[in-house]
Amino acid sequence: MNIAVCVCQVPDTASVIGYVDGAIDYSRVNRVLNPYDEYALEEAVRLKERFSESIITVFSVVSDSAADVLRKALAFGVDRAVRVTSSEEVSDPFQTAQVLCRAISNYYPDALPDLVFCGKQSTDFQSAQVPSMLAEMLGMASVSGITSLNPSLDSLRVEREIEGGIEYIDVACPAVLSTEKGLNEPRKTSIRAVMEARKKSIDTLQVNLHEAPYAVMTALQPLERKKRCSFLPDEHELIRLLSQEHNLF
Repeated sequence: MNIAVCVCQVPDTASVIGYVDGAIDYSRVNRVLNPYDEYALEEAVRLKERFSESIITVFSVVSDSAADVLRKALAFGVDRAVRVTSSEEVSDPFQTAQVLCRAISNYYPDALPDLVFCGKQSTDFQSAQVPSMLAEMLGMASVSGITSLNPSLDSLRVEREIEGGIEYIDVACPAVLSTEKGLNEPRKTSIRAVMEARKKSIDTLQVNLHEAPYAVMTALQPLERKKRCSFLPDEHELIRLLSQEHNLF
């Protein structure tokens, strides 16, 4: 069984995030493996432990200086790591899915992998669009936000939480599955695994990107959370201020 896992980097929530001229100041931001992707990696490794002949390959669109995310994936127990680069800057979910689709298609020229795991969403922009777009581009079945996976010889029984209940779905491979919190408990990587991961090579695969982004972020600004507090003499003054602020009258 060939298993592909797509991972990304996100800012650590403990980092100090600043803004300069409408853009994020990354000088004090520590970037880490996307937490939802850890569930994807863990589930892939568990499948490999059950089906010993499986080969796990992790893909990530990251710069060479940010290859630590791939090292951490190797420490999880994956077999191969591929850093994907693009001829153009990737700026939105559509372009990300296009680049990953071409990378996976080029890496598996004869037959697509049996399973592609992705985290449900990244914790920075939280669009949750890449897994479904990637499945459509690869021509695979897709189930998003799975919370349970039970494989058999010819199909997969997956579960996901929906409003008011749990949905049970039988899926035939090949398929793209995005993972939700609660699917598993990601393992802690040992020092030995981390040291061995540093010795493994990371492949680089460059793909061409010609499509323009559908969404472009033009600027960012911090949210103003300060609240105004006023003491008023009576309810009439309160009504007057509220009516002025919301143009009620």
